[in-house]
Amino acid sequence: MMRLPCRFAPRAALSSSVKTDTSNKSRKEKSSSFYTHPSLLEMKNERAANRERVYEFLRGIGIVPDELDGLELPVTVEVMRERVDFLHKLGLTIEDINNYPLVLGCSVKKNMIPVLDYLGKLGVRKSTLTDFLQRYPQVLHASVVVDLAPVVKYLQGMDIKPNDIPRVLEKYPEVLGFKLEGTMSTSVAYLVGIGVARREIGGLLTRYPEILGMRVGRVIKPFVEYLEVLGIPRLAVARLIEKHPHILGFGLQERVKPNIKSLLQFHVRETALPSVIAQYPEILGIDMEAKLPSQEEFLNSIIESTREDFGRVVEKMPQIISLSKAPVVKHVDFLKGCGFSSEEVREMVVGCPQVLALNLDIMKQSFEYFKTAMERPLEDLVAFPAFFTYGLESTIKPRHKRIAEKGLKCSLAWLLNCTDEKFNQRMSYDFIDIDEMEVGESSFDMNTLMEPRYDESASDYDEGYSEDDNV
Repeated sequence: MMRLPCRFAPRAALSSSVKTDTSNKSRKEKSSSFYTHPSLLEMKNERAANRERVYEFLRGIGIVPDELDGLELPVTVEVMRERVDFLHKLGLTIEDINNYPLVLGCSVKKNMIPVLDYLGKLGVRKSTLTDFLQRYPQVLHASVVVDLAPVVKYLQGMDIKPNDIPRVLEKYPEVLGFKLEGTMSTSVAYLVGIGVARREIGGLLTRYPEILGMRVGRVIKPFVEYLEVLGIPRLAVARLIEKHPHILGFGLQERVKPNIKSLLQFHVRETALPSVIAQYPEILGIDMEAKLPSQEEFLNSIIESTREDFGRVVEKMPQIISLSKAPVVKHVDFLKGCGFSSEEVREMVVGCPQVLALNLDIMKQSFEYFKTAMERPLEDLVAFPAFFTYGLESTIKPRHKRIAEKGLKCSLAWLLNCTDEKFNQRMSYDFIDIDEMEVGESSFDMNTLMEPRYDESASDYDEGYSEDDNV
């Protein structure tokens, strides 16, 4: 019993010694580990050095990296060079990259290739890809499933034909970044609300998809309401938008209102403005400040018209503002060659400006028939120059033969300025009503814009493009 402490004492000492050695070894290992692995500070400095080398590479090729701070970029210059080279292959220049340097944060394999593959499957053509990316480089950041596919599905739900989807995207790639329940849905709902036919929406958006990005309160509604103030009924405005949706893109304050002011200054009557716009909606977006004075001076030089004459001409044919000078001169020379005096030519042009824009060969045939078969005096054409606007074979010849058979004497206006139904009624008369002899020249009827439409809209795009051109 007395020997036990002696026997256990060495073990206790040994255990203490082992613990001490283990503790020392652990401290040595910790000390060794601290010096083997880099510290957080060292890692941060290394990342900064790598980033600076990438920045230096970008600066060397002309890219300004100031906006890239905070953006996750490749660690090595080699990977960044691969991205830049890939963007170059897509047609993007250094200037394009500087316009949107965040594109350098897109991985070629994870971001760019999946997006490009999806666009190619939709039918976006290679020939349009560079312009597509220049206008909307953000698409390279997008997720096909989360961002792009839902927008395409929405467009299809708007009755845009599948073959037209790629054309819409090529024309307006920014649409891929819109929220489905935001501007897109409200703009379409407003147009339907003012009378745009629901079945026309698909064709309308195909021709002018920019509408999807227009805010109702800031752009569309003020435009519609301004045309109403000018005297165009809301339903007529809807019909104009169906046929010419791009007019919504004419800036109301920057272009439309100044153009209306210019028309009034050039003696277009305020009451005629609705007819002028309905006949030629493009007049809202033309640079009138230069066009009007030039055309007025030109018309005065060839037919000696007054400023009031010019106003009447614009009212009856607003396209005069865009007519080239050479064809106009040829038409005036033709009329003078027919034997009309300068004053008579002026009177004819003011009465029916279309005589300056009709097919000259057809006018010659009509005049030849007028002179040889109808044997009427030139004064009849001066009184009714719109004679030249009627089809020779479809209208003039058959109607002239019928009155000749009955031995009737009538004005050209009574003969031509009516529907076939009305003309047949007149042929049943025993005599010509003197009031009907005073039939005036035809003018634009706003009601024609508001008549029900039964024709189905169709895409304006050619579906026969080659699929080999797809991305």
